[in-house]
Amino acid sequence: MTEPGRAPSAPRARAVRFLERLLCWSLAAGMTSAAADLVLDPRTPWWSPLWVLPWYLAGGCFLAWAVLRAREKAARRPPYGEAGTDARDAWERAA
Repeated sequence: MTEPGRAPSAPRARAVRFLERLLCWSLAAGMTSAAADLVLDPRTPWWSPLWVLPWYLAGGCFLAWAVLRAREKAARRPPYGEAGTDARDAWERAA
């Protein structure tokens, strides 16, 4: 889905996809650990710092994903060959 003559930014796209998956999995792990903390009420000393770890990971993943996604969108060029300024205005609104 790139323009003719323009190489895709495969490493950046792969990094964005990786961070999307890591974000989803860390959110799932965070919800699971929160449910385990609520239901099982573990009293081991290592559990207290461990159950919040996926939430910190999710926050970091979200920030990294937002930066990479913004850079990915900024690297794209608007479509050429479409009629008039309406296409450019629609492109600016979408970005």
